Amino acid sequence: MNKSKTKLAGWILSGLLSAFLIFASASGKFTDWEGKEEMFSHLGWSIDTMVAIGILEVLIAILYLVPRIAFYGAIMLSAYLGGAVATHVRVGDPYFMPALLGIVAWVSLALRDPSVWNLALGKRNELSTTD
Repeated sequence: MNKSKTKLAGWILSGLLSAFLIFASASGKFTDWEGKEEMFSHLGWSIDTMVAIGILEVLIAILYLVPRIAFYGAIMLSAYLGGAVATHVRVGDPYFMPALLGIVAWVSLALRDPSVWNLALGKRNELSTTD
């Protein structure tokens, strides 16, 4: 696959991931629906805390889309999703979805920016002047 198609695939995956986080996951923390209080209580979180977590989720998803700070956004997204995995493990719920989203976040970022592959594989950056 050539560079432009790889980059486009990375942007599409990144956009889909961010759209999912904002419009599916975070929006559920902001809207009213039947069973919301019971579900959040089951996870050990209050409604107010979940709203704050939803705001954080939206901010991280947006940061992840900004090219200059996408790497930091991916780190914050990994931390956020790690907390989601820990919460689901703690209550005995399936945790594969947040773990999978974390993998998708890094793969899509690496498709957008090939230097992420080099970093992940431990390859020396060509622009680095130190050993």
